[in-house]
Amino acid sequence: MSERRSLVEGLKPATPEQQKAEEAFVFGNTPRKDDASESPASRPRPIVREEGSHAERPHLLPQISNRVPLTTRTRPEVASALKRASLQRQLAGTPPFYVQDILEEALEAWLQQNGYEY
Repeated sequence: MSERRSLVEGLKPATPEQQKAEEAFVFGNTPRKDDASESPASRPRPIVREEGSHAERPHLLPQISNRVPLTTRTRPEVASALKRASLQRQLAGTPPFYVQDILEEALEAWLQQNGYEY
């Protein structure tokens, strides 16, 4: 049976060749660049966002500028009526016909009528 070693000893590479093989595996066979050796001109520049939907809604955090999930429970009659309206509007080709879009319009109208900003 082999001699027991501590975890730290087991993590140390046995030889320089083993260390190079491990680094090649981890870093994808490319030599590591030192950040200090890069000139500031060769560093990638940060991406600047164009004026867009987030600029129009400054109260939103950037990570939630798209749609977010919202779950709620309704009475079966309301859910059935909403689905029926959605399907009838789809057949007629009348927008909005997706349940999500119908709910968004209804909620936006309710928020505006009751003095809430969104």
